Amino acid sequence: MQQPTYTSIKVEMQDHVAIIQLANPPVNALSTVMMNELTFELDRISEDPSVRAVVLTGEGKAFCAGADLKSRKDTIKGPGDLPQHSRRTRECFHAIRECTKPVVGAINGAALGAGLAIMASCDIIIAAKNCAVGLPEINVGLLGGGRHAMRLFPHSRVRRMMMTGLRMDGDELYRLGVVEASVAPETLVETAVSLAQEIASKSPVSVSLAKQTLNAIEEMSLRDGYRYEQDMTAAISKTDDAKEALQAFLEKREPKFKGS
Repeated sequence: MQQPTYTSIKVEMQDHVAIIQLANPPVNALSTVMMNELTFELDRISEDPSVRAVVLTGEGKAFCAGADLKSRKDTIKGPGDLPQHSRRTRECFHAIRECTKPVVGAINGAALGAGLAIMASCDIIIAAKNCAVGLPEINVGLLGGGRHAMRLFPHSRVRRMMMTGLRMDGDELYRLGVVEASVAPETLVETAVSLAQEIASKSPVSVSLAKQTLNAIEEMSLRDGYRYEQDMTAAISKTDDAKEALQAFLEKREPKFKGS
């Protein structure tokens, strides 16, 4: 599948892993162009069988330092512009969460406001020790990202972040259990790609259904959520990949998955 040309994101492939870099210097602020390109690329990846996992990171020293406030005046000029902008922003975050392939966030620097929402939309998160994560909107007369932060942080911490603009580094995020690891900046992408490759080695159809299931049951009751999960387990068990996984286990060999 031919790779499109983008201006504010960069994409490269390593085996079955797509590495996406947010690339809107100097701080990878979330512009209209970036959100449109990121949304499209994730939708494209969802339908590309050659991609089994994604690593999402930032180019340079920032992950995404928030919304592109400088271009706001060019985006919001009249009636209807603000609702459209808000809708595009929401859909960008949902494109990460709804991508059929797992997305590993590699938080290489500032992830503020919209950057935190992007981070929270990833399936698994690895952080550089020197990253800075927070909700600074209180300092510029805005709000945003609180609901996304609630998926990662406890009640008191979310309110402190929203009301003070508190920022946290990788070690603090790891202490709170928000990220899987806090690593040296120079090993961040390598660590994230290694994890993504481990995911890519599993059955693509099982991984995709696992993500779909986790998204669906996140806000269900225990009874309804586990019932849904049982139904998905039954569906997975009928796939060729599931049969291959069992046969490989019995034969004590590595499975060869086809994604069907």
